[in-house]
Amino acid sequence: MVSLNVSVVLFLGFVFIFQLIQPSHSLTCSTQKFTNNKVYQKCNDLSQLSSYLHWTYDSSNSSLSIAFIAPPAASDGWISWAINPNGTGMIGAQSLIAYKQSDGSMTVKPYSLESYSSIVQKNLSFDVWDLSAEHTDNMMRIYATVKVPENATTVNQVWQVGSAVSSDMPQKHAFQTANLNSKGTLDLTGGQTTSGSSGDSRVKKRNIHGILNAVSWGILFPLGGVIARYLRTFESADPAWFYLHVSCQLSAYAIGVAGWATGLKLGDESKGIRFTTHRIIGITLFTLATLQIFALFLRPKKDHKYRFYWNIYHHAVGYAIIVLGIINVFKGLNILDPEKKWKSAYIVVITTLGGIALFLEAVTWVVVLRRKSSKSTKPTP
Repeated sequence: MVSLNVSVVLFLGFVFIFQLIQPSHSLTCSTQKFTNNKVYQKCNDLSQLSSYLHWTYDSSNSSLSIAFIAPPAASDGWISWAINPNGTGMIGAQSLIAYKQSDGSMTVKPYSLESYSSIVQKNLSFDVWDLSAEHTDNMMRIYATVKVPENATTVNQVWQVGSAVSSDMPQKHAFQTANLNSKGTLDLTGGQTTSGSSGDSRVKKRNIHGILNAVSWGILFPLGGVIARYLRTFESADPAWFYLHVSCQLSAYAIGVAGWATGLKLGDESKGIRFTTHRIIGITLFTLATLQIFALFLRPKKDHKYRFYWNIYHHAVGYAIIVLGIINVFKGLNILDPEKKWKSAYIVVITTLGGIALFLEAVTWVVVLRRKSSKSTKPTP
């Protein structure tokens, strides 16, 4: 019965591991029309944030006329389209940001993004004219013509959406996968747009980080705790339960260290992006788990006078790792923001494991009480 329950948890765990998180996207720019009857030579369905770019490049005066369309993150939010003259990311981007003013009218203004925490309203490093914006059918639109370098064949574009504006200053946008990946290269000659490979690489690392940590801290560590608490009750499982418990926890630790290291790497590559609580819990988990592993080599023998205190330490730290691990998995899922079904899948896995633990808790008490009753009724010689 116990082995069957463990198999169920492992099966559900592997189902959770191998799910792929893929964003969906629909191609519709060719059907879009403008209220000013403006016609552009080309259009592209951008890869993130349900956004679209219509544009015309005039090589005779090195100008790029654009219409950028996107839904703001909230009704009082903002949208932005930018060119980064010196890089492929957000830092250094020369942005045009549109939002609704307090009187309900739309405006679009130039901003320079100097860091993730510093955005300055000022003239851009290149000429901009014919600026306007509108908001219809839950979509905002930016119209502009910008000067690009002579003989340029590509420009690095960045686009974004946000949920709030305060005192004519756009507030920080979300840092979900789509927001971090909303950048690419616009080919002025071929008419194609490509997404930044660095963004794709970061998304893959985020997913790998999430999978490793969900498997280690969120599944294997709790499973190892269940094995240690309940299998040891059955005399026939001794000492197999111990080796199974150690193998499970060592595997969880190895996978967890890999996930933790991936998280540190992501932090170094994402300057200005901080998930403080998630990071602190992760560091705490790594520290506690490392102490737990080293404590294994200092385990006193069963009859040693310090074994009682070692057991208290071992159990307390172990339960702390399980609780913090599950909490941090949910925090990580909120950060990754995958489709709802993947979060539901983890809930099913951990709920199943919890249900099995409750069932085995009842079985354990029955076995222990019967064992004590048998010993108390046994005649003394």
